[in-house]
Amino acid sequence: MPQFKDVNSIREGLEERECEILSDIATKARNSQGRKRPEKESEIRTCFQRDRDRILHSKAFRRLKHKTQVFLSPFDDHFRTRLTHTLEVSQIARTISRSLCLNEDLTEAISLGHDLGHTPFGHCGESVLNKLVKGGFHHNIQSVRVVEVLENLNLCKETIDGILTHTWGYTPKTPEAQAVQLADKIAYINHDIEDSIRAGIISEDDLPKDCIEYFSSNQSKRLNKMIMEIVSNSLGKDKISMSEEGWHYTTKLREWMFANVYVDSPAKLEEKKASRVIKELFYHYCEILKPICDENKIERVVTDYISGMTDRYAVEKYKENFIPIGLHCGAREDYLFKLASAIE
Repeated sequence: MPQFKDVNSIREGLEERECEILSDIATKARNSQGRKRPEKESEIRTCFQRDRDRILHSKAFRRLKHKTQVFLSPFDDHFRTRLTHTLEVSQIARTISRSLCLNEDLTEAISLGHDLGHTPFGHCGESVLNKLVKGGFHHNIQSVRVVEVLENLNLCKETIDGILTHTWGYTPKTPEAQAVQLADKIAYINHDIEDSIRAGIISEDDLPKDCIEYFSSNQSKRLNKMIMEIVSNSLGKDKISMSEEGWHYTTKLREWMFANVYVDSPAKLEEKKASRVIKELFYHYCEILKPICDENKIERVVTDYISGMTDRYAVEKYKENFIPIGLHCGAREDYLFKLASAIE
């Protein structure tokens, strides 16, 4: 592989390489629609590589390590958090993109940023805010707000579109975003099965027999089969999608998880408490902001604040505001000294 002539030629060389090796449908950095605020290009990174790095170094990304995926604040370190879910989505989406000669940098940027706006306590927290906030609350829209407003990352329009459209029901504009949308689904289906088995909520024998026959009961084989279904079905096509048969069994497995794990299962026993934490904090902060904040802005400010919390930070704030603490005068050791002086 030829070396670059000097530092100033590296980015241009990377962009040229993309044009040479990527698929015709792939999104090239050179053809990006740009950022809301124009800025000088990096000498050594493409625009999508810069997006990835900005997300990776953001505060919102670091907080994902203490946000719930499915199991609320688990003591077992092997259960997924929102951060490990994000990393697994990134790995799956990059594998798909690399196999189809799509832009892996854009794919990674979208993957790493897709859940930045997620609430504490997973979809339970999202559901509570959705009921409390006028116009509702959706984590994908909040993720865009995080990168555009709260952290002001000034990302490329393609990256922002992928973050917005990773949720089912949206139509991504790029094949890379299509890959992330699919990767998100197959990531959480597979790792949530593994975590639920670890928690003793389900066993491999409980899974739908036809789905297991099609994909395998083995976690690694099942995940590989789903990825291969996407890659094989998308080669030479303009759209990234799973085969019709593969999608049928993937959807059936997802529906089974909703019926047996995601709703009314032991994994959800603490959600009523978590819901109360979010609700009480929401009302509390709205009330204390009234004297100092424009009434039209209060709900927006509180929503941004609470949605950015980690599970443990939300619990600590609940304790701080609603759990009484006894008067603490400091330890007195009078009796110890009395005993000491009584010994001859």
